[in-house]
Amino acid sequence: MPDIQVLVNDFVSKLRKRKIEGSDATARLTAELLRSVISQQPTTSGGAALIEAVKSVGEQLIAANPVELAVGNIVRQVLHIIRKEDFSLVTNAVGGLKLSAEANNEEIFEEENDQNPSTAAVDGRCLLRAPLLHALHDQLPYSATACQISALGDSSEGKSKSAEKIARSWKLKHDVIKAVNELIEDLNTCHEPIAEQAVELIHHKHDSATPKCILTLLLIVSSEVILTLGRSRFVLEFLKAAKEKKRSFHVFIAEGAPRYRGHVLAKELSAKGLKTTVITDSAVFATISRVNMVVLGVHAVMANGGVIAPVGSNMVALAAKKHAVPLVVVAGVHELCSLFPQNPEVSLNEIGSPSELLNFGEFSDCMDYGIGSGSPLLHVVNPVFDYIPPELVSLFVTDA
Repeated sequence: MPDIQVLVNDFVSKLRKRKIEGSDATARLTAELLRSVISQQPTTSGGAALIEAVKSVGEQLIAANPVELAVGNIVRQVLHIIRKEDFSLVTNAVGGLKLSAEANNEEIFEEENDQNPSTAAVDGRCLLRAPLLHALHDQLPYSATACQISALGDSSEGKSKSAEKIARSWKLKHDVIKAVNELIEDLNTCHEPIAEQAVELIHHKHDSATPKCILTLLLIVSSEVILTLGRSRFVLEFLKAAKEKKRSFHVFIAEGAPRYRGHVLAKELSAKGLKTTVITDSAVFATISRVNMVVLGVHAVMANGGVIAPVGSNMVALAAKKHAVPLVVVAGVHELCSLFPQNPEVSLNEIGSPSELLNFGEFSDCMDYGIGSGSPLLHVVNPVFDYIPPELVSLFVTDA
C-alpha cells in the first residue's frame, strides 16, 4: 500500500489545480482518503491519535481549495464518527465494570449471609469488598497475603490491562472504518431518498390509457413546468424519478453559461423521454411566469439557510420570488455546512479562467497593458458561484 502522505499530497495537488471539483466528487474522495489514513494508523492508536491524524490531513485538504466546502463537511463528519465510537466503547467499558462490581458485591453478600446470618442486615447496607479481605486475612498469614497480592499486581493485572487496551484500540479502529464505509455508501446512494420525494412535489399525473392525441393536448395545456439551471446529479435523479412515477411535466433548462452544463442535463433528460427546452440565462425572467416550480442543485447550504450555487442562480431565485414561484433546493447531507457565510474561513466564491468568456487571440490587443498607464485596458471577471439568501428559498429537499 502506498505511503499515506503520498496519497494526501496527490489529492491536495488535484484540489489546488481544480482537477477535482464539485461537492459530490470531493466529498466521496475525501471520505475514501480519510479511511486510508485511519486504516494505516497503528493498531494501538486510541481515539486521540485518530482524531489528531484526521485533523492534520483535513487541514491540508481544506487549505488546498477552501471553496470546496464539502471537504470540510466530510472531515467534520469523520471526526464526529471517531468521537462517537470512542465514547461508545468507554461507556460500554464503564458499564461492564459496574455490572462486574455489582455481581462481585452480590456474591460477597451471599457468602457472608451464609456464614453469619445475624450480621447480614448490617453488612448488606454497604456491599463493600472489605469483608472478603478480612476473611482472607483471617485464613492466611499476613506475609502470604501480601505476596499473593503483589504477584497478581505485577503480572496478571499488568498484562490484562495492556491486552485490554490493545483490544479496545483495535475495536475502535475497526468500528470507525466500518462507520466510514457506511458514510461512503451513503454518499453513493444519497440521491435515492431525494428522488423518492419528487412524487410529493410534482403532482400532475397522466394516465397511460389516455389516447395519444388527447394526452398530447393535455400535456400542452395543463402539464407542470419546472425550471432549473445548469446540471446537478440530484436534479437529474429527482426529475427521472418523477418521470418513472408517471408525472407529467415540462423542463426548462437555463444553459448555465459560461460552462453550459445545462446542455449536458438537456441531453440526459431527453434521452429519458422528458420534454425539455433549453433557454439562455438572460431569458429566465421572460419565461418565469409560465413556470410552476424552480428546482436547483447547489454547491453548499450554509448554517443560516443561505445557499451557494452556480453563477446565475441568484437571478433565477429573484425572478421566482418576483412571480411567487416556489424555489426548491435539492442537496445531499454532505452539502449541508455548519459554517455561516460571514465566517472568515468561508470562501463564498472564486474567479474562473477568463478564457471561458473570451478568446485571447481575438482580444489580445485589448488585454495588453496600456502605454504609460500600467494597467490592462480590458478586465475579465468570471465568478463561479452565486449566493442565494435564505429568504428566497421555499423548501429544502435532502436525504437526511
